[in-house]
Amino acid sequence: MKHKDEQWEKEIRKGPFASSPFTADHKQKVLQQVEWMKKSEEGSLGDGLEQSYRSPRPFRPQVGNVSHKRRLRRGPLVAGAGAVVIAAGLFLWSWDEGKLVKPVIEQVYPTAALQLSDGLNTNLLTDKMKRNVATTMRDDLGKQLKITKVEDLPVSGRIYVEAGHESEKEYAQIWLDATTGNLREVGMRREMQPSELEHRYLRQVPSLLQSIGSTPTLKPVSVQRYVSMKQGELEPISHTTLTLVNESNYGEIVWQQDQAISITGELSPDQVSQAVLADAEDAVKAVFGETSLKLRGVSRTKDDEIGRDVINLSFNDHYLVQMIVGEETKVYSVIGENLYRNDFTNWDEVEAYHQEIYDVKESILREQVGAMIKEVFNVNLQGYTLHREVDNPGIAIFKLESPKDVIRVRYNEDVKITMITRGEL
Repeated sequence: MKHKDEQWEKEIRKGPFASSPFTADHKQKVLQQVEWMKKSEEGSLGDGLEQSYRSPRPFRPQVGNVSHKRRLRRGPLVAGAGAVVIAAGLFLWSWDEGKLVKPVIEQVYPTAALQLSDGLNTNLLTDKMKRNVATTMRDDLGKQLKITKVEDLPVSGRIYVEAGHESEKEYAQIWLDATTGNLREVGMRREMQPSELEHRYLRQVPSLLQSIGSTPTLKPVSVQRYVSMKQGELEPISHTTLTLVNESNYGEIVWQQDQAISITGELSPDQVSQAVLADAEDAVKAVFGETSLKLRGVSRTKDDEIGRDVINLSFNDHYLVQMIVGEETKVYSVIGENLYRNDFTNWDEVEAYHQEIYDVKESILREQVGAMIKEVFNVNLQGYTLHREVDNPGIAIFKLESPKDVIRVRYNEDVKITMITRGEL
């Protein structure tokens, strides 16, 4: 055994590992995994390729060349002799990124990465269920969480697996078909450090921020990942939200799977035309009577998922002009601080306040907002009918026959206007 260990160590030192630090801890971990591989190789390598994929999920190519190359390597690595895996030091090497990436052992035997709490009824989990749980957390959540509960749900014909705890930031719930072992539903979440975010996301950041005119040098500060799969869906869908900041600016990027679907960033004031800025200032003055305005910031959100481009202009400390443009949408909003009362002591007071707002006469509302709407939108309210939202006290809706021409007004019990919006959301 000693002679073989020395031979394996020599192999591990070859190739891309020759220039890598080879610490005693690294050596110990590698040899431990080699020992495990020795016990598992016989009779297992033949079906290793099948084990490296989650059933029944189809193959899903990743965005970018690096991920594509990794997937292409899986076949040869698994199909080759055990010595090939050992010679690779049980790791894949990415020449594009220049660093060690996923352990081969997780690719070939994903169940080896499962972390199980003591006292679990693991007999409920078939090998296929274990593979599906392990690969779901590995590929979609990006981390193996310790399994804390395994439960048989005989009425629904499912096996329930829970990892982590509901009160924690990292948590996973997975339901599997008790007969086939296939995924049925998934709900997972995780907070991670930006340094833990996969390279295929981070390398997109500068160009995505530039695409909306924002600062490409914003620094990542936090990452949130949510993964869901509902009954009837074929595979889990991940949403990854990256928050970025620098001394004075903010940004946010949301990916669905590997595709960016929403990009938010701050713009410099000179990127806003003087005509747009002047219209926004006039709108704030018309609605709120504010004559001394200072532009505090400009931000843009490009949301491809819902097909909208949003520009926000903020003035002073609590005024906002928002412009939303979509394929069939155009909305212009003038928003001020919401002076909603919050000094209620019981629900009866809340209901009484809502009734007071709802009972404001239509004639008073029209008189209060008519001149504002005329000045901001050059529209006469005379042809509009009024509707009240019963479930949303303080919102008055003026409509024409066209569903695209809708004016919403938010007001308080003194009929002070805190928002005017024109357009159909």
